Amino acid sequence: MNNFFAAFAMTFIGLFIFVPVLFAVARGLGVYTIVQERQCKVYVLFGKVLAVIDQPGLHFLITKLGVKAPLCTMLGRCAVLDLRIDQDYLRSTPVNSEEGAPMGIGIWYEMYISDPVAYLFKNADPRGSLAANVGNSTVRCLSNLRLADMLQNRHSMSQTVRAEVSPQSQEWGYSLGSAYIRKVHFRDEMMIKQIAEKVVNRLRQVTAAIKQDGANQISIITSTAERQAAIEFAKAAVMRPQIVGAALQKISEDPDIAQALFQTLETQNLINGQVDITMVPKNSGMLGQLVSAMQSSKTADAAKPPQV
Repeated sequence: MNNFFAAFAMTFIGLFIFVPVLFAVARGLGVYTIVQERQCKVYVLFGKVLAVIDQPGLHFLITKLGVKAPLCTMLGRCAVLDLRIDQDYLRSTPVNSEEGAPMGIGIWYEMYISDPVAYLFKNADPRGSLAANVGNSTVRCLSNLRLADMLQNRHSMSQTVRAEVSPQSQEWGYSLGSAYIRKVHFRDEMMIKQIAEKVVNRLRQVTAAIKQDGANQISIITSTAERQAAIEFAKAAVMRPQIVGAALQKISEDPDIAQALFQTLETQNLINGQVDITMVPKNSGMLGQLVSAMQSSKTADAAKPPQV
């Protein structure tokens, strides 16, 4: 058991203490270095670039720097650069259209380090210089364009700006990737309000015109229907006497049928008139006159105004 614990302790010390310290000393003496993906290391000694390593993996500095490797790690410096694609967005770059409208353009662009040495030594602030270059190119290339083209042709404007910026940015080791104009807007609030008012007024006019046109169409349809209905009713009124006359002529050919019809019509009129009917039998003598006199007196009394 003692041998087991001794071996375990020695293995633990060797793996977790001795080996990391040994590797750290080796890196400090410039024996090797490790470069990650999309990473670059630039070794500089006394203002002179000795090596640029941009391939990922394990690299032995002795084979690249020679005997200067320990001096470079102790007296020089190692600049670690990120080669991954970065992006930025410039908001509301001020430009003026051909008509004099104050416009703002938002441009999005990508950039990456293409030359590590130029990036380190040719410009103190390559990122800021590239942003200024993009903004200046946007103002220089897109000013005095027609307002309609500025609002519609964003793709061609993006290509124009990118073609203007790329040559200058490559001299600083900071290359421009994709560039795209994402937003074009008005900068003057009063102009925005006036445009909004004009749009609202135009919408109101269009809405009123649509309503008026609908009302006119409805009036035309209604008047046409009424005219056609009036024509049909007039035709029916003209045809009614002819139809009734033809029917009566046919009925009058048989006297019994005609007499029965007229009696039925007379009876129907009496019923519809809502009057009192008194049935008097035949050969009643003075009874009919008495009943008639009584009906006349009742009618006269009902017609007198009430006395107060």
